[in-house]
Amino acid sequence: MTAGPVTAATSSTANATAVTAATAAPLEPPPSGPRRLRLLSYNIRSLRDDRRALARVVRACAPDLVCIQESPRYWRPKGQARWLARSTGTAVLAGGGRTAAGPLLLGRPGAVEVLGVHDRLLPKTRGLHARGFATALLRVPGAAPFTVTSCHLSLDPEERYGQFELLPEQLAIAEHGIVAGDFNEHPDGPGWQLLASRLQDGYPTAPWGGEFTSVPERPYQRIDAVFATPGITVLGCGVPHGLPGVTEADLRAATDHLPVLAVLELPEREAPEPPER
Repeated sequence: MTAGPVTAATSSTANATAVTAATAAPLEPPPSGPRRLRLLSYNIRSLRDDRRALARVVRACAPDLVCIQESPRYWRPKGQARWLARSTGTAVLAGGGRTAAGPLLLGRPGAVEVLGVHDRLLPKTRGLHARGFATALLRVPGAAPFTVTSCHLSLDPEERYGQFELLPEQLAIAEHGIVAGDFNEHPDGPGWQLLASRLQDGYPTAPWGGEFTSVPERPYQRIDAVFATPGITVLGCGVPHGLPGVTEADLRAATDHLPVLAVLELPEREAPEPPER
C-alpha cells in the first residue's frame, strides 16, 4: 500500500461526505448475462489476516474471475493458493507466489476457458521486492478471447512507472484485455494516467459501490482498480459495500485493502469465415 494520503480530502466535512459517497452502494451490481464477466480484484496481504472472513467476502461477490495480489510467496505458495481456491469455490488459473511474485488468477470452474498462460517476472531493482504479472488468455461462451492480468506494482516511483509501461505488452497478446490490481499509485499519478490514456478506468467509467480501496483507517485512497480495453463494456465497478453477504466487519478483518468488483460485457466472438468452394 502506498504511504501518501490523497491530498484532496483535507477537511473533516469533506472527509465525512467522501465516506458517505464511497459506501452508498446499491444492493446489487449489474446482473449477469450473455458474455458478462464478474471480476474481483483483491490484495489479500499474504493471507496474514482473517482467512475465513476473506473467503466469505470472495464468495459473496460471486466472481467468475479473481485477480489476487500478495498471494503467499515464501511458505508453501502453491499449497496456500490451492487452499484459497478451495475456500472460495474457484480454481487456480495462472500466477502464484514464485511464478509471478505474488499476483494470482483464480476462476470459477466452468466460467472461463484457459487458452494460454503468460506469467511474467519483471526486472528487479536491487533492494526492492520482486514483482510480476499473472496473465492468462481466456474465453467465455460466445465472446472473443481476452487477456486478464493481475498486478501489484512497486512502491518505488521510478520502478513503478517502468512497470506501468510494461503492462501494454501483456495486453498485446489479444485484441481485448483487462488489467486489475494494486497499483500503489493514485489516479493523478503519471503511471496511472499513462494507463488511463489507453484503457478504460472501471470506476469512473461506470461507478458502482465505493470508490476508496484502503481500509477505513485510511479511507481516502483509490490505489486498486480494474482497467479494460475499449472494446469491453464496463457495466459497473467499485468496492462492494452493501452487497448481500459482504459485511463491513469481514471487509475490515480480511486484509488491509478493500476489493474491487467489476461487471464487464465482452465483445462477441467473430463468426468463422465460410470455407472457400
